[in-house]
Amino acid sequence: MNSDRTAVSKPAPTRFPSTSKRFRAMQHRNFQLFIAGQLISLIGTWMQNMAQLWLVYQLTHSAALLGVFGFASQVPMLFLSSLGGYVGDRFDRHRGVIITQAISMILAFVLAGLKWAHLIGKWNLIVIAFLVGIVNAFDVPIRQAFFVQMVGKEDLPNAIALNSSIFNGARAVGPAIAGFAIALVGPAWCFFLNGLSFLAVIGALLLMRIEPREIKPSTDSPLRSFVQGFRFAMADLPVRSTLLLLSTLSLFGLQYSVFMPIYAQDVLKGDARMLGLLMSSAGMGAVVGALQFAARTHYKGLARWIAATSMTCAVALIVFSQARVFWLCAGVLFVVGFAATSQMAATNTLIQNRVPDELRSRVMAVYATMFMGVQPIGSLIAGGVAKHIGPQTTLTVFGSLVLLGSLIFIVRVVMRLGETQTAAAD
Repeated sequence: MNSDRTAVSKPAPTRFPSTSKRFRAMQHRNFQLFIAGQLISLIGTWMQNMAQLWLVYQLTHSAALLGVFGFASQVPMLFLSSLGGYVGDRFDRHRGVIITQAISMILAFVLAGLKWAHLIGKWNLIVIAFLVGIVNAFDVPIRQAFFVQMVGKEDLPNAIALNSSIFNGARAVGPAIAGFAIALVGPAWCFFLNGLSFLAVIGALLLMRIEPREIKPSTDSPLRSFVQGFRFAMADLPVRSTLLLLSTLSLFGLQYSVFMPIYAQDVLKGDARMLGLLMSSAGMGAVVGALQFAARTHYKGLARWIAATSMTCAVALIVFSQARVFWLCAGVLFVVGFAATSQMAATNTLIQNRVPDELRSRVMAVYATMFMGVQPIGSLIAGGVAKHIGPQTTLTVFGSLVLLGSLIFIVRVVMRLGETQTAAAD
């Protein structure tokens, strides 16, 4: 896997003069293939995610077990993303992404088979969610670092934003499809179709022509490699500050998704189709947020944008927590999706702009740990707190904590650095 020894600074794109600035990363053939495969595969992934959430709640009617499910699906990121970052910096990233996608496909087919065989239970769902989480702990840092090989550093911010728009476009479509599929043919078909959808992204990856990159030999252990990435991230003020704010969003703000089955069934008195529409509302907002960010052609002003979107997301979460009618819930979730996705894309872009390529996967492993790795802790906290004070009050408290974190970020980072220094830091 480490045969690609020739250094290359930037892949040569296939240029299309008519490509707008908003879609400039699509000039690169490899990225075109990646996006086409991802769009199909991610729709399947969101179908499976929603079907699993719905099944867990139907089997248990427990907010606490929804939290356990969220914990199981995300906790591997906390402990294994450092190993994923090590693999991404020491071996072929292209091949690594192919392997993770193939394993995810197999797990989706296993889930469908268990459901059709009437062997599915809450613990089956939790165990498979845990296994998918292990795969994601390797996939996320490797895939994030792989972007620069597809498009080069100049078009990297646009590639990150477009990938986010595709991810969230699937998030808008997948749950809605899943809601109707569950009502008509059952959740097993959501799992099976997700398995089939991985063939698209695997095929796209196999068709790519990736220039080899220089891989520097090292005897460092995965833990030591992660520590190197962590030290870089914590020594850099913009990177450290934005990561801490993103961790606050992940730990508290994004836990609203854990309670979506409760809102759909118990608060709004709906069914799986309403759950799908609620999740799709957040997904549509996220698409708009990602496309809006994709129009950026520079790195300046990212810290101020991160602060603004974090505050917006916090306020929207507080409003959502107290909403009782569908149209208000859907509208506010659109705002949550827009703001959270914009903040994530801006944070990712700021970090990737500042990190040297030889540390890229390791620093992205830190990003994955501080973003996705803390989510399982938040899921457990959310489930436990909701058991005592209810999901709506829990979300009010969590939204308020995100708002507090946003205000601290503004005072200690944006205002303290000032206009000139903030732009330079970005």
